[in-house]
Amino acid sequence: MDIPQNIMDINNNSTLSSGLGALCIIPARGGSKRIPRKNIKDFLGKPIIAYSIEAAIESKVFEEVMVSTDDEEIAEIAQKYGAKVPFTRSTKNANDFATTVDVLVEVIEAYRNLGQNFETGCCIYPTAPFVSASMLQQSYQKLQNEGLDSLYPVQRFSFPPQRSVVFENGKLLWQNPENAQVRSQDLTPLYHDAGQFYFFKIEQLLKNKSILGEKTSGIIISEMDAHDIDNEEDWQVAEFKYRLKYQ
Repeated sequence: MDIPQNIMDINNNSTLSSGLGALCIIPARGGSKRIPRKNIKDFLGKPIIAYSIEAAIESKVFEEVMVSTDDEEIAEIAQKYGAKVPFTRSTKNANDFATTVDVLVEVIEAYRNLGQNFETGCCIYPTAPFVSASMLQQSYQKLQNEGLDSLYPVQRFSFPPQRSVVFENGKLLWQNPENAQVRSQDLTPLYHDAGQFYFFKIEQLLKNKSILGEKTSGIIISEMDAHDIDNEEDWQVAEFKYRLKYQ
């Protein structure tokens, strides 16, 4: 497939307009070092990126679900599962040093060149098979109802980081000795980014060049609703969790 180098009509069923609602951007470049072809690797019967695309479409939150890629095979698969690929990602933003924000800004500005000004954006990672339509709906509603700049899913640390230890000269020492005798249930719960998606107000992103704003919140999800995939072992664990949850 020949991916168009210039932006084309993104939706043949609509005319260019401004003040649009939500745009879903799934960033999926071709290069992947730790897991080759990671973004389209088979995950329990279909390319892993398909899960993100299908959840976004099923949620009915977005006026447009698009994939930003520099890779023809990824583009073909994305379109097969219902996403738009209106243009090729620039070489500058397809290397190892480009940030997610760089990619998002490029996409948003490209749409604006067509006169399509979305108010809200959502970046869904292509390797997030646990993302669900209901999770996206809940997040979008919370973002809108509470007037937030951004929102993303978080998970509680399974063990309190306040009780962590470090190696020093071959010996284990408390990172925070004052917490050594504190009961786990008495420590403040701490959370980490689940690495699945980020909702954000587009004007805030363009202004601050950051997904996160002054008014950022999150939704708490369980340990079974996400798994960070960085290597082959992570992949196997993610498939095991998915089978356990859905099959």
